[in-house]
Amino acid sequence: MALFGIITTLAPNSVGAPLIALDVGHYPDKPGVIAASGTPELQYNLALAADVKSALERAGFAVRMIGQYESFGRRAREAQGAALYVSLHHDSVREWLLPQAPKFSGYSLFVSRNSVQLQESLRCASAIGAQMKAVGLKTSRYHADRVLGENRPFADEENGVHYFDNLAVGRAPRMPSLLIEPGVVVNPKDEQRVTAPAMRRAIADAIARGVSECLK
Repeated sequence: MALFGIITTLAPNSVGAPLIALDVGHYPDKPGVIAASGTPELQYNLALAADVKSALERAGFAVRMIGQYESFGRRAREAQGAALYVSLHHDSVREWLLPQAPKFSGYSLFVSRNSVQLQESLRCASAIGAQMKAVGLKTSRYHADRVLGENRPFADEENGVHYFDNLAVGRAPRMPSLLIEPGVVVNPKDEQRVTAPAMRRAIADAIARGVSECLK
Protein backbone atom coordinates (compact mmCIF):
# COMPACT_ATOMS: atom_id res chain seq x y z
CA MET A 1 0.00 0.00 0.00
CA ALA A 2 1.46 3.37 -0.93
CA LEU A 3 0.33 6.97 -0.63
CA PHE A 4 2.59 9.28 -2.60
CA GLY A 5 1.99 12.94 -3.30
CA ILE A 6 -1.23 14.76 -2.54
CA ILE A 7 -4.52 12.93 -2.90
CA THR A 8 -7.67 14.93 -2.21
CA THR A 9 -11.02 13.23 -2.49
CA LEU A 10 -14.57 14.35 -1.86
CA ALA A 11 -17.30 12.15 -0.50
CA PRO A 12 -20.66 12.20 -2.31
CA ASN A 13 -22.63 15.39 -1.57
CA SER A 14 -19.60 16.86 0.23
CA VAL A 15 -19.06 20.02 -1.82
CA GLY A 16 -17.89 22.62 0.66
CA ALA A 17 -17.27 19.96 3.31
CA PRO A 18 -14.48 20.53 5.85
CA LEU A 19 -11.10 19.30 4.61
CA ILE A 20 -9.12 16.91 6.82
CA ALA A 21 -5.35 16.65 6.30
CA LEU A 22 -4.53 13.04 7.08
CA ASP A 23 -0.82 12.62 7.66
CA VAL A 24 0.75 9.15 7.46
CA GLY A 25 3.51 9.03 10.06
CA HIS A 26 7.05 8.18 8.88
CA TYR A 27 8.31 7.35 5.38
CA PRO A 28 10.08 4.48 3.60
CA ASP A 29 13.64 5.39 4.54
CA LYS A 30 12.66 5.75 8.21
CA PRO A 31 9.60 3.54 8.70
CA GLY A 32 9.25 4.08 12.44
CA VAL A 33 9.34 1.48 15.18
CA ILE A 34 9.54 -2.22 14.45
CA ALA A 35 6.54 -3.96 15.98
CA ALA A 36 6.74 -7.17 18.00
CA SER A 37 5.95 -9.17 14.85
CA GLY A 38 8.76 -7.50 12.91
CA THR A 39 6.36 -5.27 10.95
CA PRO A 40 7.51 -1.68 10.34
CA GLU A 41 5.23 0.92 11.87
CA LEU A 42 4.78 2.63 8.51
CA GLN A 43 2.91 -0.41 7.20
CA TYR A 44 0.39 -0.13 10.03
CA ASN A 45 0.14 3.64 9.62
CA LEU A 46 -0.70 3.23 5.94
CA ALA A 47 -3.35 0.58 6.60
CA LEU A 48 -4.99 2.69 9.30
CA ALA A 49 -4.86 5.80 7.12
CA ALA A 50 -6.73 4.01 4.33
CA ASP A 51 -9.51 3.03 6.72
CA VAL A 52 -9.66 6.47 8.34
CA LYS A 53 -9.87 8.09 4.92
CA SER A 54 -12.85 5.90 4.02
CA ALA A 55 -14.55 6.54 7.36
CA LEU A 56 -14.10 10.31 7.07
CA GLU A 57 -15.45 10.32 3.54
CA ARG A 58 -18.51 8.35 4.64
CA ALA A 59 -19.00 11.01 7.31
CA GLY A 60 -19.03 13.68 4.60
CA PHE A 61 -15.53 15.12 4.89
CA ALA A 62 -13.03 15.88 2.16
CA VAL A 63 -9.70 14.16 2.82
CA ARG A 64 -6.19 15.10 1.73
CA MET A 65 -3.61 12.34 2.25
CA ILE A 66 -0.12 13.62 2.94
CA GLY A 67 3.15 12.03 3.98
CA GLN A 68 5.68 9.53 2.65
CA TYR A 69 8.61 11.96 2.92
CA GLU A 70 10.81 13.38 5.66
CA SER A 71 10.18 17.11 5.53
CA PHE A 72 7.56 18.24 8.01
CA GLY A 73 7.61 21.66 6.36
CA ARG A 74 6.42 20.06 3.14
CA ARG A 75 3.73 18.14 4.99
CA ALA A 76 2.52 21.33 6.66
CA ARG A 77 2.41 23.21 3.38
CA GLU A 78 0.35 20.46 1.79
CA ALA A 79 -2.05 20.61 4.74
CA GLN A 80 -2.88 24.27 4.15
CA GLY A 81 -6.59 24.95 3.92
CA ALA A 82 -7.53 21.99 6.11
CA ALA A 83 -9.91 22.34 9.03
CA LEU A 84 -7.93 19.74 10.99
CA TYR A 85 -4.51 18.09 10.74
CA VAL A 86 -4.43 14.48 11.98
CA SER A 87 -1.17 12.52 12.13
CA LEU A 88 -1.43 8.72 12.44
CA HIS A 89 1.23 6.64 14.19
CA HIS A 90 1.58 3.51 16.32
CA ASP A 91 3.27 3.60 19.69
CA SER A 92 6.42 2.13 21.20
CA VAL A 93 8.33 2.52 24.46
CA ARG A 94 11.78 3.88 25.20
CA GLU A 95 14.57 1.57 24.08
CA TRP A 96 15.63 0.54 27.57
CA LEU A 97 12.04 -0.51 28.30
CA LEU A 98 11.67 -2.83 25.30
CA PRO A 99 12.33 -5.98 27.38
CA GLN A 100 9.28 -4.93 29.44
CA ALA A 101 7.14 -4.03 26.41
CA PRO A 102 4.29 -6.43 27.31
CA LYS A 103 3.61 -4.25 30.36
CA PHE A 104 2.69 -1.28 28.19
CA SER A 105 -0.49 -0.92 26.14
CA GLY A 106 -3.27 1.45 25.22
CA TYR A 107 -3.95 4.47 23.04
CA SER A 108 -2.68 8.03 23.35
CA LEU A 109 -3.35 11.34 21.63
CA PHE A 110 -1.06 14.35 21.67
CA VAL A 111 -1.47 18.10 21.23
CA SER A 112 1.08 20.88 21.56
CA ARG A 113 0.72 23.89 23.85
CA ASN A 114 2.74 25.77 21.23
CA SER A 115 -0.08 25.41 18.74
CA VAL A 116 -1.86 28.62 17.82
CA GLN A 117 -5.03 26.51 17.80
CA LEU A 118 -4.51 24.75 21.12
CA GLN A 119 -8.09 24.82 22.40
CA GLU A 120 -9.48 23.60 19.10
CA SER A 121 -6.78 20.90 18.91
CA LEU A 122 -7.59 19.75 22.43
CA ARG A 123 -11.32 19.70 21.78
CA CYS A 124 -10.84 17.48 18.73
CA ALA A 125 -8.35 15.21 20.49
CA SER A 126 -10.71 14.75 23.43
CA ALA A 127 -13.63 13.96 21.15
CA ILE A 128 -11.60 11.35 19.27
CA GLY A 129 -10.20 9.88 22.48
CA ALA A 130 -13.69 9.47 23.92
CA GLN A 131 -14.81 7.62 20.80
CA MET A 132 -11.75 5.34 20.87
CA LYS A 133 -12.53 4.44 24.45
CA ALA A 134 -16.12 3.74 23.42
CA VAL A 135 -14.98 0.97 21.04
CA GLY A 136 -13.24 -0.82 23.89
CA LEU A 137 -9.71 0.58 23.85
CA LYS A 138 -7.98 1.67 27.04
CA THR A 139 -5.89 4.77 27.54
CA SER A 140 -2.13 4.44 27.86
CA ARG A 141 -0.85 6.10 31.02
CA TYR A 142 2.92 5.70 30.86
CA HIS A 143 3.61 8.77 28.70
CA ALA A 144 2.77 11.02 31.65
CA ASP A 145 5.40 9.35 33.84
CA ARG A 146 8.48 11.54 34.28
CA VAL A 147 10.88 8.62 33.80
CA LEU A 148 9.06 5.95 31.82
CA GLY A 149 7.17 8.15 29.41
CA GLU A 150 9.29 11.29 29.00
CA ASN A 151 6.93 13.43 31.09
CA ARG A 152 4.09 14.14 28.65
CA PRO A 153 1.50 15.48 31.11
CA PHE A 154 -2.18 14.81 30.62
CA ALA A 155 -4.24 17.46 28.88
CA ASP A 156 -7.37 15.28 29.26
CA GLU A 157 -6.65 12.24 31.39
CA GLU A 158 -10.13 10.76 30.99
CA ASN A 159 -9.76 10.53 27.21
CA GLY A 160 -6.04 9.79 26.93
CA VAL A 161 -4.86 13.17 25.61
CA HIS A 162 -1.35 14.39 26.47
CA TYR A 163 0.58 17.62 25.99
CA PHE A 164 3.67 17.20 23.80
CA ASP A 165 4.97 20.70 23.27
CA ASN A 166 7.75 19.86 20.78
CA LEU A 167 5.38 17.84 18.63
CA ALA A 168 6.08 18.55 14.97
CA VAL A 169 2.43 18.47 13.95
CA GLY A 170 1.76 21.08 16.63
CA ARG A 171 3.59 23.53 14.40
CA ALA A 172 0.99 23.17 11.64
CA PRO A 173 0.02 26.82 11.08
CA ARG A 174 -3.50 28.15 11.35
CA MET A 175 -5.23 24.85 11.95
CA PRO A 176 -5.97 22.51 14.86
CA SER A 177 -3.60 19.56 14.87
CA LEU A 178 -3.11 16.33 16.80
CA LEU A 179 -1.33 12.99 16.73
CA ILE A 180 -2.95 9.62 17.38
CA GLU A 181 -1.27 6.41 18.63
CA PRO A 182 -3.92 3.62 18.73
CA GLY A 183 -1.74 1.11 20.56
CA VAL A 184 1.73 -0.01 21.64
CA VAL A 185 2.80 -2.29 18.82
CA VAL A 186 6.01 -3.47 20.50
CA ASN A 187 3.65 -5.30 22.88
CA PRO A 188 2.57 -8.45 20.96
CA LYS A 189 -0.95 -8.52 22.39
CA ASP A 190 -1.56 -4.82 21.80
CA GLU A 191 -0.16 -5.12 18.28
CA GLN A 192 -2.54 -7.96 17.46
CA ARG A 193 -5.47 -6.12 19.01
CA VAL A 194 -5.20 -2.74 17.28
CA THR A 195 -3.97 -3.95 13.88
CA ALA A 196 -6.60 -6.65 13.38
CA PRO A 197 -8.73 -5.53 10.42
CA ALA A 198 -12.01 -5.41 12.38
CA MET A 199 -10.52 -3.34 15.20
CA ARG A 200 -8.64 -1.14 12.75
CA ARG A 201 -11.93 -0.30 11.05
CA ALA A 202 -13.56 0.32 14.44
CA ILE A 203 -10.75 2.72 15.32
CA ALA A 204 -11.16 4.48 11.98
CA ASP A 205 -14.89 4.87 12.57
CA ALA A 206 -14.19 6.17 16.08
CA ILE A 207 -11.79 8.78 14.68
CA ALA A 208 -14.39 9.86 12.12
CA ARG A 209 -17.07 10.17 14.81
CA GLY A 210 -14.75 12.25 16.97
CA VAL A 211 -13.87 14.53 14.05
CA SER A 212 -17.57 14.93 13.26
CA GLU A 213 -18.34 15.85 16.86
CA CYS A 214 -15.50 18.35 16.93
CA LEU A 215 -16.02 20.06 13.57
CA LYS A 216 -19.73 19.77 12.93
